[in-house]
Amino acid sequence: MTEPILPRIRPEIAALPPYRQGKQAGANAFKLSSNENPFEPLPSVLEALTNTAPINRYPDATASALRARLGEKFGVEVDAVHVASGSVAILHQLVLGTSTVGDEVVYAWRSFEAYPSLPLVAGATGIQVPLAPGGRHDLQAMADAVTDRTRVVIVCTPNNPTGPIVTRAEFAAFVARVPQDVLIILDEAYAEFVTAPDAVDGLAERVFEKHPNVVVLRTFSKAFGLAGLRVGYAIGHPHVLDAARTTGIPLSVTSAAERAAIASLDAEDELRERVAVIVERRTRLAEGLRAQGWEVPDTQSNFVWLPAGDRTDEVAAAFVAADLIVRPFSGDGIRISVGEEESLDGVLAVAAEQVRA
Repeated sequence: MTEPILPRIRPEIAALPPYRQGKQAGANAFKLSSNENPFEPLPSVLEALTNTAPINRYPDATASALRARLGEKFGVEVDAVHVASGSVAILHQLVLGTSTVGDEVVYAWRSFEAYPSLPLVAGATGIQVPLAPGGRHDLQAMADAVTDRTRVVIVCTPNNPTGPIVTRAEFAAFVARVPQDVLIILDEAYAEFVTAPDAVDGLAERVFEKHPNVVVLRTFSKAFGLAGLRVGYAIGHPHVLDAARTTGIPLSVTSAAERAAIASLDAEDELRERVAVIVERRTRLAEGLRAQGWEVPDTQSNFVWLPAGDRTDEVAAAFVAADLIVRPFSGDGIRISVGEEESLDGVLAVAAEQVRA
């Protein structure tokens, strides 16, 4: 049987591996591969979901109620807020709105796995800048990588998958070096888990006002526990966010997601208590791994990083065999999300065996 003639696909797209989600866990396993919040939604959030708009009707295309609530929370006009189906969707929208063939997008590596696809899909070129020792962003090297072809620089803090933050002073010095017509995306998907006093906080510091070329990204997927509903937001200059609104897929934020996000903001104090529990577990897990001899970076997120290098796949398989589903990055290391309390002893037990192997 002859093969059918298929439509031509851009070679660079055909060669790009699809985004690989963290492996799903069986009924008796702990899923520690996707940085999800291990807690169930609060009762008030579940109630909001039961009272959502009829699903035979389209949602509000601009998520105006949520944008208004976020604008009130952060003291900005509604047009300075953009909501989409996760912060990664906004990343795609902003790169599409700024970059094309011949342009460059600079980001640290290793960092968020979706970053390499962003410039490629837009037709632009990705410029990867190696991390500094300890899994940290090398902002000086990233600034050095900026050329007259650079359209976007992405800074992920805390960095996914290694965990360290960018400090307030480091980011200020970096922004001062980047041309004002280059978009800086400050990806703060894990900001709620940060306890380091010197960490940059794009919203608290209102960096988007001092520097209109900076857009700050946040999400409801992690600390707020709404990963399955897909809703994230950006705060920045309205003209810049208009580019994201223009390139975004219409009607991508459901009414259920919008209402759950608003209910989560109303219950933020309760959610912060849960975040504190995760942070305490993170501290115990990281300290336990370091005591075994693992060189775990100073994580400020809801995960820890095991720099297993060439043994990454072997070590990850040992975790999976113990019903602990982790996220390996072959040749580099393993990201382990902070999950249920019952998972901690298992992670430490397997890690102890593997560090001695």
